[in-house]
Amino acid sequence: MTATEEAAARLAARKPIPAPTPAYMPKAGSPLAVDREIYNTIQQAPRKLIGEFILPIRSGRAWKAPAGSIVRISTPEGPQVGDLNVWNLHNPRERFWAARTKQLYASHISTYDRLWSCLPFMRPLCTIVKDTLSWYGVDEHGGRVHDLLGTRCDPYINTVLAGAEASYDYHCHSNLTRAVMPFGLNESDVHDVINLFQVTGLNEQDKYFMNPCPAQAGDHIEFLAEQDLIMALSTCPGGDLSLWGFGSDSEKEMIKCCRPLKVEVFTIDSAVLSEVGWKPAQRPPYAGVHGVKIPAGERQ
Repeated sequence: MTATEEAAARLAARKPIPAPTPAYMPKAGSPLAVDREIYNTIQQAPRKLIGEFILPIRSGRAWKAPAGSIVRISTPEGPQVGDLNVWNLHNPRERFWAARTKQLYASHISTYDRLWSCLPFMRPLCTIVKDTLSWYGVDEHGGRVHDLLGTRCDPYINTVLAGAEASYDYHCHSNLTRAVMPFGLNESDVHDVINLFQVTGLNEQDKYFMNPCPAQAGDHIEFLAEQDLIMALSTCPGGDLSLWGFGSDSEKEMIKCCRPLKVEVFTIDSAVLSEVGWKPAQRPPYAGVHGVKIPAGERQ
């Protein structure tokens, strides 16, 4: 029997598989499960603007977001993808973990989902409290918005795919690298992102695809900072992804569909946060010893 015939026989003999249940299901009171009433109250509470800026096309910028603040990222002039990184302000080794967040919620996330940090910290960095694109759902190709499947574009894969002559310094990875330098961080601190406003999915061959951004002028997503944060955003050089590609010719075309993004940071009255019982996220109680026992000194 050939390998092809053996594979066909094994496939034919495979028993039906019951519909699977999600691997990670939150229990009542779990940090995975957001109390929607509390977060709706916070989102709708009076707020004070403490910072705002417009992020030009094909650029990046980082900023601080104090615990309990709300960060709004919007598309002021129409569709545009943004690549977002997040770190703990006081210890940037604690940073957004895209893969685990995807496992805990879904490959594309929206209101009441949280961005979780990496090990050994494992706690929410921020929670989505509003998403004006939540209506998008699943399109006819299986595409969804706010992508965790992919990651940031970068100059290294660009030269792999298009050659050294296609070297380009304003991919999202490079934009984020420059953005975090004023905070004492460098390229190695830039990590997998959430692609805001970006529609992606897996096709019938299980291959990653990108569709044009559905945002209109004024669409936005809001995050509640669950701890003191550094956040960094890149306006993707692919713009709204209606003309994306690789190589110098593609970069010239894609700029036609590039637009700025807007960032606003608001504080919420501490009395409101206290009244609803909100507190900054805490680390899990695991001691972190991994079964290792280290002697205090030489045995006598």
